[in-house]
Amino acid sequence: MLSRNLREETPRRPNVIMILIDDMGWMDLACQGSTFYETPNIDRLAAEGMRFTDAYAACPVCSPTRASIMSGKYPARIGLTHFIGGPENCPHCQLGGDKGKLLGAPYVPFLSTRETSLATALKRHGYATWHLGKWHLGSEAYWPDQHGFDVNLGGCHMGHPRGKGHYFPPWEIPTLEQKAGDNYLTDRFGDEAADLIKNNDGTPFFMNMWFYSVHTPIQAKPEKIRKYEEKAKALGLDRQQAVIEGDYHPCESKKTLRIERRVVQSDPDYAAMIESLDENVGKILDALEQKGIADNTIILFTSDNGGLSTSEGSPTCNAPLVEGKGWMYEGGVREPLLVRWPGKVQAGTTSDAVVTSPDFYPTLLEACGLPPMPEQHVDGKSFLPVLKGEAFDRGAVFWHFPHYGNQGGTPGCSIRKGAWKLIEFFEGGMELYDLENDISEQNNLAGRYPERVKKLLAELHTWQDEVNAIKPVPNPDWHPWLDTDLNPLD
Repeated sequence: MLSRNLREETPRRPNVIMILIDDMGWMDLACQGSTFYETPNIDRLAAEGMRFTDAYAACPVCSPTRASIMSGKYPARIGLTHFIGGPENCPHCQLGGDKGKLLGAPYVPFLSTRETSLATALKRHGYATWHLGKWHLGSEAYWPDQHGFDVNLGGCHMGHPRGKGHYFPPWEIPTLEQKAGDNYLTDRFGDEAADLIKNNDGTPFFMNMWFYSVHTPIQAKPEKIRKYEEKAKALGLDRQQAVIEGDYHPCESKKTLRIERRVVQSDPDYAAMIESLDENVGKILDALEQKGIADNTIILFTSDNGGLSTSEGSPTCNAPLVEGKGWMYEGGVREPLLVRWPGKVQAGTTSDAVVTSPDFYPTLLEACGLPPMPEQHVDGKSFLPVLKGEAFDRGAVFWHFPHYGNQGGTPGCSIRKGAWKLIEFFEGGMELYDLENDISEQNNLAGRYPERVKKLLAELHTWQDEVNAIKPVPNPDWHPWLDTDLNPLD
């Protein structure tokens, strides 16, 4: 038996806080370059940790990326390739969502409990496990309590807050009862997170803080909206054309609607929503300081897909990245990623290492001094060497999204290897970009480098075969939209 003194000298495993924002774009933070949004607390994470410039979500929509974080696997490997539209046997899931020239591929509408989640892995080694916020990984049989979480506040089947008030009371979230004094949902989660930290008994903990913000509906506090209305005027943003009308949507259900692209960050409601989000990240940082455990806590901050820039009000702009949520381009999948771990990660550093959301699972296990689970996080690679300032090359990163996005994107798959990214669109067409010199994906080099296309495409197809990726098939009822389809007579 260890002596009392020796036990006291044994270092405690670090606490882990994963902060996942819903629909936050790559440029939605001041530390990322936004000049309209204000994010001092999140910027503090960047200043006190490492900021990644080339970090990715595993999918351009939410549920698949969330599943990849919890499982350490690519969405295509587990068959969960689209946002979950309802109960396990819903027609939306069976039919693969919307249709156009193709029929979207069917997908699995839940994260199977056969997967050993990141929470379960940490719990097995003595961690307290807490989930707060959005889950969106299936019906009740697949909620956080079925995936290793001791506490579940807000996690359910919902993709956004429902109820009469949505972000304001009354909301209808079955796993989050309203309290007297509740005013704004994001504030409630910040308060709950701070309380869990302050009341912890010293057990190492894993906090899965997955805010519903900044998903639609875009709702913010009136006083903050007024602040950003004045800021927009002061910057002259209210005089600029913020949204440009584009082509008609490619999917059948939206064929009469045009894609509306935001080209400048100027939406006061969205900016106000981000400020409230930032304030609640600040509550978490303050609680760690008050508890005296900030130095022994890893914080990982990221998003599940790109910012919403082409539909549903198009509240943000991802420029210089092109497009956003629901698209195969960088705006749909490149995400902010900040990691703070005092004494372990050098403050104020930046990394251009390419990492993706399945990598979080093995990285956190290794950072906590726990054994890997290669049979589980089969697609993830630990980027702990990056956090230590060491060399790292994870190799190729893959995407498979065989669906029509609500935002105007079409089914496709892609690979990034080094600076090169190849996109294959299932409707037809190949695009090759040199991201080192063309981050905005404006210059398609597929015709100039056919051999490079051939090699990348072969690697992409080999990976798809390995994970049994399901591809969309032609829509037998499809025909090009006619003017009468788009502009029907009254």
